[in-house]
Amino acid sequence: MILVTGATGKLGRLVIEELLKKVPASQVIAAVRNPEKAAGLAARGVQVRKADYSHPETLGSAFNGAEKVLLISSSEVGQRAAQHKAVVEAAKKAGVRLLAYTSILHADRSRMALAAEHKATEELIRASGLPYVFLRNGWYTENYTENLGPALAHGALVGSAGEGRIASATRADYAAAAVAVLTGSGHENKVYELAGDTAFTMAELAAEVSRKAGRTIAYNNLAPEQYRGVLEGAGVPGPFAAVLADSDVGASRGELNESSGDLRRLIGRPTTPLADAVAVAFTR
Repeated sequence: MILVTGATGKLGRLVIEELLKKVPASQVIAAVRNPEKAAGLAARGVQVRKADYSHPETLGSAFNGAEKVLLISSSEVGQRAAQHKAVVEAAKKAGVRLLAYTSILHADRSRMALAAEHKATEELIRASGLPYVFLRNGWYTENYTENLGPALAHGALVGSAGEGRIASATRADYAAAAVAVLTGSGHENKVYELAGDTAFTMAELAAEVSRKAGRTIAYNNLAPEQYRGVLEGAGVPGPFAAVLADSDVGASRGELNESSGDLRRLIGRPTTPLADAVAVAFTR
C-alpha cells in the first residue's frame, strides 16, 4: 500500500494521478484533511482516509497497512516541524518501510528562511530510523506562471532575485519523480536534489512572458524591503511576504540553482521547458 499525504493539494493530486497509471487504485491511500474533497478519488477505488497534520490522533488509523508513505510538506510555514513530527511518529508506529519527504533544494546548507523547517524535518526523519528518501524539490515553475496577472497588468515582473539563476521545474515533473521513487526500488536512504534541466534568470523569464504576450514585460529588481512592501500591498500577510522576499534573495545567491540531473534521471525524460510552462499559463 502506498500512502500520499496532502493528496488533494496541487502536488498531491498530480502524484495520485501518476500513481494510478502504475498501480491499482486499491493499493493507493489518499490521506487528506477533508475526505469530502477526495470523493472523486474514492469513486475511482482509491482508499481515502482522514489525516490532519495538526491532529495527531487522526494519523494512526490513516497509516494502518501503509508500506510506503509520501509526506508532502505542510503548507503552514512556521508550524511544519511539529506537524511533520506527528507524521513521522505515526509512520514509525505503523511500521512503514519507506518514508519519502518533499524537502527543499539544498536543505542542509541553504540560508533561505524556508529551508529551516525542512532541515529540521530531515534530521527528525533520520533520527527515527525509518528508511527514507529526501526529495529536495527546487522551485515550482508555477510559482511564477500561476501569478502572471499583475505582471501583465502592469507590464513588469518584480522581485529581488537579481541575476540569480533559478532551475525550476513543474509540479508534474516533481510528482513524476515522487512516483518513480514510490514504485521503484533502490532508493532507500537517498537524497535527491531535484531541479529543472535549464536554469533562467528573472529577466529571462520576463523575456519569455513577453514573447507569449506579444508585448514587452520587464523585470524590475527591487531591494528586499521594497519587494516585501509590494507583496504586502497585494494582500500577502507580512510574515509570509518576508519569507518570499528572503527566498528571492536566496535565489540571487544561487540557492535555487542546481545541475545534478537527479530529476531528469528519476523521471526518465527532460524536465518541462520554461517556454512550455509559460505557454500553458496563457491558455488558462
